[in-house]
Amino acid sequence: MWVEELRGSWQEHPFWRDSFLLADPKDLERILESSIREVWIDSSKGLDVPPGTEVETEEQVAFEVQLELNEAARPPRLKEPVPIKDELSRAALICQQSKQAVMSMFQEARMGKTVDAARAQHLVEEISDSVSRNASALISLARLKTADDYTYMHSVAVCALMIALARQMGLSEGQTRSAGLAGLLHDLGKAATPPSVLNKPGKLTPAEFEVMKQHTIDGYRMLQNVGNLDPMALDVCLHHHEKVDGSGYPKGLKDSEISLFAKMGAVCDVYDAITSDRPYKAGWDPAQSLHKMAEWSRGHFDQRVFQAFVKSLGIYPVGSLLRLASDRWGAVLAVVVEQSAQALTKPIVKVFYSVDRTAHIAPQTVDLSSPQVIERIVGREDPVEWEFEGLDQFWAVA
Repeated sequence: MWVEELRGSWQEHPFWRDSFLLADPKDLERILESSIREVWIDSSKGLDVPPGTEVETEEQVAFEVQLELNEAARPPRLKEPVPIKDELSRAALICQQSKQAVMSMFQEARMGKTVDAARAQHLVEEISDSVSRNASALISLARLKTADDYTYMHSVAVCALMIALARQMGLSEGQTRSAGLAGLLHDLGKAATPPSVLNKPGKLTPAEFEVMKQHTIDGYRMLQNVGNLDPMALDVCLHHHEKVDGSGYPKGLKDSEISLFAKMGAVCDVYDAITSDRPYKAGWDPAQSLHKMAEWSRGHFDQRVFQAFVKSLGIYPVGSLLRLASDRWGAVLAVVVEQSAQALTKPIVKVFYSVDRTAHIAPQTVDLSSPQVIERIVGREDPVEWEFEGLDQFWAVA
């Protein structure tokens, strides 16, 4: 197989480079004997599965074929994504307007009024257009929510994440907009959750958690009263907390019993929740969050959906803190400021801190995918452990 990256410090593995064809069984033994515990491979360059090996069910093959047909039917994209700095101002305005609209929607739901489906769909269109221009801009800004506006901005963030994921999976434009609407409305039932439970600054008791779980059913009932609403929105609202191993709620559905869109909602919901600051904990670093989700993914998420989700964000999403090995600066820290179109594992970063000198250095932008760049990633870092504040200033300023 083709090894794209050995995860960890270059000092911890016996090879002089990260990317190479692993063809010798002795080399495999050397990797297993080292302290490396994670390897990224590129299956398009290797022969990872012996010919004749059955690895997919008929249902899985049919799913892949449908995605390919959907992709072929999609009109060609007329424009390449704009740089993130060119979309940040527009995305910030859309975030603010969307938050206000979602707040009004929740308030109306608390008063027993029916959701305005047309208004919600218009909101999805605005978010979708921003994601089309640059997915990282709005998704990353929506992550920077406060504890007070978490519930509302969470709906905006999941909407954007669902749209980006749907496009990554090759779904039709109509399905993509439906996925966005489902993301926007997935937590509407929290309008009926007692504030003492919804905003509790600490772990919920078992009894409180039972109250919290009711939001899926409450939201479903609210949406049943909306005329001509896409059925996908109701499905995702009710089932976005189901898990493929059957341990989720409200029905304890298992794998094939859960729709594709509810599986997508589950991934998007969890990612935004764990990367956001909450009353009882600080949000995790984006790259750290994806790593944690990968550890849970076998029982929690659909594997195909989760893999597509990682591709939609990048292995190192915008805002991630990384350690680099550099001949110019030695060991340095950098923040991901944009994804590279050339390589999923080599984003554009801003170097700002020398580990060797334990001091800040003049920020410098580096495209790790450039052939001329020799810096490389050796690991993720936790901003909390470094006691850094304001890292988002490196990418969130237009």
